[in-house]
Amino acid sequence: MNVKITGSGCYIPTEVVSNIDFAKHVFLNDDGTPFPHPNDVVAQKFLEITGIQERRYVTNDLNTSDIAALAAKRAIKDANIDPETLDYIIFAHNFGNVKKGAIQADTLPSLAARVKFDLRIKNPKCVAYDMLFGCPGWIEGVIQAKAFIQSGMAKKCLVIGAETLSRVVDLHDRDSMIYSDGAGATIIEATDEEGGILAHESASFTYDEAYYLFFGNSFNITHDPNVRYIKMHGRKIYEFALMNVPKAMKECLDASGIAINEVKKILIHQANEKMDEAIIHRFYKLYKQTPPADVMPMSIHRLGNSSVATVPTLYDLLVKGEIENHSLKKGDVILFASVGAGMNINAVAYRM
Repeated sequence: MNVKITGSGCYIPTEVVSNIDFAKHVFLNDDGTPFPHPNDVVAQKFLEITGIQERRYVTNDLNTSDIAALAAKRAIKDANIDPETLDYIIFAHNFGNVKKGAIQADTLPSLAARVKFDLRIKNPKCVAYDMLFGCPGWIEGVIQAKAFIQSGMAKKCLVIGAETLSRVVDLHDRDSMIYSDGAGATIIEATDEEGGILAHESASFTYDEAYYLFFGNSFNITHDPNVRYIKMHGRKIYEFALMNVPKAMKECLDASGIAINEVKKILIHQANEKMDEAIIHRFYKLYKQTPPADVMPMSIHRLGNSSVATVPTLYDLLVKGEIENHSLKKGDVILFASVGAGMNINAVAYRM
């Protein structure tokens, strides 16, 4: 028995927000003082570092659970399964449903329960639960689905990654330009086919690193101090990722028994183009090699960083032939990898 992804789907929000749209923002330093550079300089430097040209935001009528349900329906249709046969719905997110203009996250009921409701699943033995694991949440959900299936506890699982980060950003913080909204979903099943999940690696670094990403006050000191926003220590995260993600990727690949030259694509969390490129180069350096030019498909340029949604969305676009100059075929080996709040890291080696 092997464990494979048998269907995928994503939801890409319709509101396109370009870097130019940030021109009227008043960016501040963390102490509330004016940022010394004009916004056009900020936008250009941002593009050079992150590679993000535009990002997607949900419309005001949609919440995280809504777009997750849309992606889930597409994954179920793609897998051609009856949703009543699902044993688990594992929903990775970080902030729950945050309505436009609200100051509270809503996780009652859980977002997984809301998706199950939206799918109109009657089966009470379909267990629905949420996962808070930072940006690596979808990959961790896949790892848990694999464990459930291999233990005999499940045959089919729906794993979702969705987020609406546009609802939790401080518009006076330049880091707000990174974040976006989106949803990706996959059906994970037991199968007699060759391939599937070959190996995985997970780790949580909390001793010094737990608060590299955190909730903090607006840089605008006149704002309500009880309303807080996603914040990060960008340089520390960058250095942490470069030090630890390549090692986890290597441990995962080595455990799979697959040679580095057999890896066709690496689907890494779309957080920052320069950081992702540096991670890939350090990973190949561990094998005394340089990465192939086309090994890392990217969606960040037009979709931004949608946290847990980036990897499943990238996978869905890739297998559907929607990433230019990239393709996959049966038997190809890919490596999933992510890093994010916690600080958490994980990787999965997978054969199509």
